[in-house]
Amino acid sequence: MSSEAAGEARPSSSTVRAPTLSLRDRSLNWLLGGGLALLLALSFGSVEMNKLPLLFSNSARSAELLSGFTRPNFAEWRLYVAETWETVQMALWGTVLAVLAALPLSLLASRNLAPWWVVRPVRLLMDVLRSVNELVVGLLFVAAVGLGPFAGVMALALHTTGVLAKLFSEAVEAVDPGPLEGVRATGASRVEEIVWGVLPQVAPLWTSFALYRFEANARSATVLGLIGAGGIGALLVDTMNAFAFDQTSAIVLVIIAAVSAIDFLSQLIRRRLL
Repeated sequence: MSSEAAGEARPSSSTVRAPTLSLRDRSLNWLLGGGLALLLALSFGSVEMNKLPLLFSNSARSAELLSGFTRPNFAEWRLYVAETWETVQMALWGTVLAVLAALPLSLLASRNLAPWWVVRPVRLLMDVLRSVNELVVGLLFVAAVGLGPFAGVMALALHTTGVLAKLFSEAVEAVDPGPLEGVRATGASRVEEIVWGVLPQVAPLWTSFALYRFEANARSATVLGLIGAGGIGALLVDTMNAFAFDQTSAIVLVIIAAVSAIDFLSQLIRRRLL
């Protein structure tokens, strides 16, 4: 074929048109966008967005507050590091316990592995665990077992179980059915199907999810200290209530360093797995 004929057969750029949405899709997009705009307008007063100018009118007070944060006081750095280390340990234990609980729950909640009458109640349990904030669960455990890091560990473990079980189950439902069917064809048991057909496909993704939740739990464990559930949070509140913002700044910097180190290590592990 000559170059002229090939050029004629090839569609010119001027004839290529962008894909257009149907009237139904456009109407739905406008409906969703209009609904969001209406919701924002209705909630403007409820969330006191009219106070936005105060961020600028009270700039002198804000500058006075920030001046204390610009001079961190590390005189008690050993205490800050020790409390932050306790917070990291809480996050680690909470995540490990959650992973152990989420593994069987995720398999029972996967539609391609379990019948619907098992999936439904397990997914409901996961929703309940995931919907209750760590602070609320932490208050319950503080009342049950007293102040200390154990209450924080259990609060993190319960909430994270709901989160990880959902993520794990979605990963299981997205596996390639080919290897799973191949294992079934050999007459393997249900446990062998999971071990040889499912786990090899989802293990790297599960590990990535667990590492991400460990990072999130390290931050959440800091907040749990506010209710007496151990960690650096209580010390952070005490310094803020005493207007010792130089010490508060030092604590915040230690927390940032710890979370950044966890994030760096998690990235290294994920790169080796994915």
